[in-house]
Amino acid sequence: MADSSFLATRLDRDAVPLAVGDLIALIVLLTIGAINHHSVEYISANPLYLLEVYAPFLIGWVLVAPLIGAYSAGAVETAKSSVPLVVRSWIPTAIVGLALRAFVFRGGAAPAFAVVMLVLGSIALGGWRALYFKFR
Repeated sequence: MADSSFLATRLDRDAVPLAVGDLIALIVLLTIGAINHHSVEYISANPLYLLEVYAPFLIGWVLVAPLIGAYSAGAVETAKSSVPLVVRSWIPTAIVGLALRAFVFRGGAAPAFAVVMLVLGSIALGGWRALYFKFR
């Protein structure tokens, strides 16, 4: 029962727009990265390729973000509370995603790629949330 009350404090119904935007931001980031490494023709010819790019990080996000509080009541209050929560959620998520890439999915987890994912993921998620609160 303690687990359900813990998750209940981490998931707020008002955070649904944030969750949708976070997923879109991550998919856009990962898609741009994939296109930078492979041509659009390659990606079009290999439709499952993008799923393999998305999967490790989206699995990590679904597992980690709620535990850190990316969708808690505090996350929906202001950019000042939401942006740090999403960045704090992204850092362990990226580590989980990189581990999944290294051991479960193709792609590997080179140190340079890890740094790029940590930085660009933080910018993409934090930037999207800052814009959300500016125009909400």
